[in-house]
Amino acid sequence: MVDYHVPVMLQECIEGLAIKPEGIYVDVTFGGGGHSIEILKHISESGKLLSFDQDDDAKGNASKIENRSFTFIQANFRHLRRYLKLYGVGRVDGILADLGVSSHQIDEVSRGFSIRGDAELDMRMDQGVDLTAQDVVNDYSEKDLHRILGIYGEVKNAKTLAGAIVSERFSKPFKTTFDLIALLEKYAPRGRENKYYAQVFQALRIEVNDEMGALEDFLNQTSESLKPGGRLVIMSYHSLEDRMVKNFINKGKIFGDVEKDFFGNEIKPYKAINRKLIQPNQQELKANSRSRSAKLRIAERI
Repeated sequence: MVDYHVPVMLQECIEGLAIKPEGIYVDVTFGGGGHSIEILKHISESGKLLSFDQDDDAKGNASKIENRSFTFIQANFRHLRRYLKLYGVGRVDGILADLGVSSHQIDEVSRGFSIRGDAELDMRMDQGVDLTAQDVVNDYSEKDLHRILGIYGEVKNAKTLAGAIVSERFSKPFKTTFDLIALLEKYAPRGRENKYYAQVFQALRIEVNDEMGALEDFLNQTSESLKPGGRLVIMSYHSLEDRMVKNFINKGKIFGDVEKDFFGNEIKPYKAINRKLIQPNQQELKANSRSRSAKLRIAERI
């Protein structure tokens, strides 16, 4: 399972959870199980860990864990409250989310996440959904492509690229990752081609999996899922995610200002444990280059 995905900032996440041996914890992004396995080392037989992941490969990884305190739930974390209720769990002591794409998903060329090999333009984390990256590039309007590339990928020439995609697909629809990269080569900044490709692929992946919508749904459910004093530990990998997490922790909502009561007191469910972003140390960056964009935020339920 370590080969599947090297857990990023493992010890920082565990320390952030402030684990109680008899507590109930949720890992909403199981992946290769690295964080979950470490959490299980810190809880007793009377403790409990529920881990979420919608990916079939993650389910296979979870089946290898033999521990009575462990429960795997094959579902998107946007359904957190529904499944906690289904399993008879009220409020929990800690919630962990590692929002990054697993190393396995990137390295498994056939999934279409990687720029390193030719494969169907898929990018679905849940193979049961219909929308694929191929649908996005071939069917979305130029306006919507511009929006996705600009907002989700922070692509600087998003409008130009959106127009080029629409023009190209009239004569030849995009089917594979290399079909798309062949077009991207014409618009990528010289010397920064791979970063440009990665930005475009990120934008498509976020759209296909509705990652921003899922994150918003999840965040809005955490405050009613955590006990007072419970910890929320979230690791993000791009500025859009981190901004949403930061706003939610500091303001109690994704958008807008902090709400106040009749007396002018702020109404927000969390206090930030770390004011300054926690990022990987040099040793981890050297051992795992994919950790370089990780940003960790920790909050406590008031």
